[in-house]
Amino acid sequence: MKKHISLSSPHMSEEGYEREYVKKAFELNMIAALGENVTEFENGIVEITGAKKAVALSSGTSAMHMALKAVGVGKEDIVFCQSLTFSATANPIIYEGAIPVFIDCDIDSWNMNPDALELAFEKYEKIGKKPKAVIVVHLYGMCAHIEDIVKICQRYQVPLIEDAAESLGTTYHGKHTGSFGEYGIISFNGNKIITSSGGGMLLINTEEAKEKAAKVRYWSTQAREPVRWYQHTEIGYNYRMSNIAAGIGRGQLKVLGRRIEKKRYIYAYYQEGLKNLPGINFMPMMKGTRSNCWLTCILLDVECKVKPLDIIKALEKEGVESRPIWKPLHLQPVFAGYDFISQVEKLQVINRETRADNSVSGVLFNNGICLPSDTKLSDIDLDYICCVVKKLWK
Repeated sequence: MKKHISLSSPHMSEEGYEREYVKKAFELNMIAALGENVTEFENGIVEITGAKKAVALSSGTSAMHMALKAVGVGKEDIVFCQSLTFSATANPIIYEGAIPVFIDCDIDSWNMNPDALELAFEKYEKIGKKPKAVIVVHLYGMCAHIEDIVKICQRYQVPLIEDAAESLGTTYHGKHTGSFGEYGIISFNGNKIITSSGGGMLLINTEEAKEKAAKVRYWSTQAREPVRWYQHTEIGYNYRMSNIAAGIGRGQLKVLGRRIEKKRYIYAYYQEGLKNLPGINFMPMMKGTRSNCWLTCILLDVECKVKPLDIIKALEKEGVESRPIWKPLHLQPVFAGYDFISQVEKLQVINRETRADNSVSGVLFNNGICLPSDTKLSDIDLDYICCVVKKLWK
């Protein structure tokens, strides 16, 4: 029987920290949405990221939703959003009845192109419309052009939300992703660098952080008023993280440094193992950044004889999980009809099957692959994966 190799799976601490925190919660019967684990998990994230406040929530998606509500996004408001990302980045825009405008990425970072963002501001300024927020993503753990994007948002006086779902531990000149914008979001889904089984965290970096955190906690616990009976003056949500899930996350925080080092080791191992194959390019790590390398991703030259699907199928045959790069949101059927801003002068369909276009994000989707980046991979596993890939070039 072939060994299954995961793309990125949960990895509990060898010391059993998670088990101890969960056990204590059971012993104290603190298994709901309040408790020591929730408080200490939030405090731990604040200590690591440098955010002013953190609120533990049920998912990264719910954290994004709360961030949008916190900046006042409502019906018919415009939100500029990176196109190359998972749909959960933009879904909460729709929840609020707002209008996403998707922004292309650049080849230097695979993240939001600051020049395309500038074009979007100029275009909408001409018609008298100003976005309510900008959402930038730190894709696969790699930092975006965050300094440039912050400056643009500040100049136009529009709040910035960082989708740092995949980039916990990634820094730019020592400052953590998720702490540059007014709000940042982190995911603790099972495949992330650390997990709480399922969950997310909203980072709050504004001057009124304490008040905003209180408001988010209010919304996320069904917006119940502080009176004896159940009274509601606003629509609320069931978004709080349980003390059990927080116990897992709290234990995972203790091994975050180790997990980051292993992810970075995997990235470097693939670089060395596949360096002589023509047509392979690795997702770039920009100057001044230190990435958590959540997933190691490669881009094949358009002229390369080996195609992404060839690699995916070859690995799949050997029980090894890999996957394509995210399909850009402007190409997703559910978001058809929303505006897309790119520096590419004329967009053309380049793949009939996927409808991928020649935008930068479209080209990355059409020619990119996420390689297995599980922190439990041994050198033998990594050698085996490299061997399977290299055979395709023979």
